[in-house]
Amino acid sequence: MYFIGDLVTQPGRERELSVKRAARYGKLGVRARPQAPRFSHRVMLPLRDRVAAVVLKVNPKMNIESVQMKILSAGLGRRLSATGFLALKGFGVVAGLLLALMFGATSRGATGLFFILAFSGCGFFAPDGLLTMMIRKRKDEVGAALPDALDLLAVSVEAGLGFDGAIAKLTEFMEGPLVDEFSLMLSEMRIGETRAEALKRLAVRVPTPEVSAFVRSIVQSDQLGTSLGRILKVQAADTRLRRQAAAEEKAMKAPIKMLFPTVLFIFPSMFLVILGPALMNIQALFG
Repeated sequence: MYFIGDLVTQPGRERELSVKRAARYGKLGVRARPQAPRFSHRVMLPLRDRVAAVVLKVNPKMNIESVQMKILSAGLGRRLSATGFLALKGFGVVAGLLLALMFGATSRGATGLFFILAFSGCGFFAPDGLLTMMIRKRKDEVGAALPDALDLLAVSVEAGLGFDGAIAKLTEFMEGPLVDEFSLMLSEMRIGETRAEALKRLAVRVPTPEVSAFVRSIVQSDQLGTSLGRILKVQAADTRLRRQAAAEEKAMKAPIKMLFPTVLFIFPSMFLVILGPALMNIQALFG
């Protein structure tokens, strides 16, 4: 009888419960407990800002804008900030000092002072060197991928797509740092930036002659109303010729670069093998 009565009265009880919930809706509030800030926000971020400020005071020629531009050119804009990079240089100096102290530099007089300066200088300038290498590598990758990207853009435009659609098609079929920059440029145009401004930002982020020429040609095409497909074809051919000339220049520099290791490592061994027996014979003759 209990289960039968419960089954019969269940719809009425559910309706009554729904009415009570509707009557109490909006009157019951839950107090949010204040959360303590994390360790990274309480300690690490203020410490990073202070170290970055000290590095800027030590090197007045450096500023946040130039450092941020280098970071963008290296492709690290989404993972590293200018303040973080400056703090990394400061922490590198501290790490160099600690490493010099571990080697007992304080007990060696002038030699110890030299080790302290050397390790501290390496810690300060090593991030700059790594960033420069990354910028150079990224420029080479962009220069190598640009002719093929321009060919694909030209084919897409001649097939009837607009410039934005051609860029979107390029991001679907290609990969690499150049495609990442084109994708960022397309996102900027989609959020309201004009094509000219987005292209100029691209030229700033990738400071290479090929990209600058491409940006100038597209901006002039928009201003003068010339055929975009023909301009892209001309730019692709010109970029390919520039890449070929750069490869020939590197090939011509190779013998000069090989001269120094040849003089330092190969010639002494050859002189030792060739003149060694003669010197021994002369020593035995006059001995």
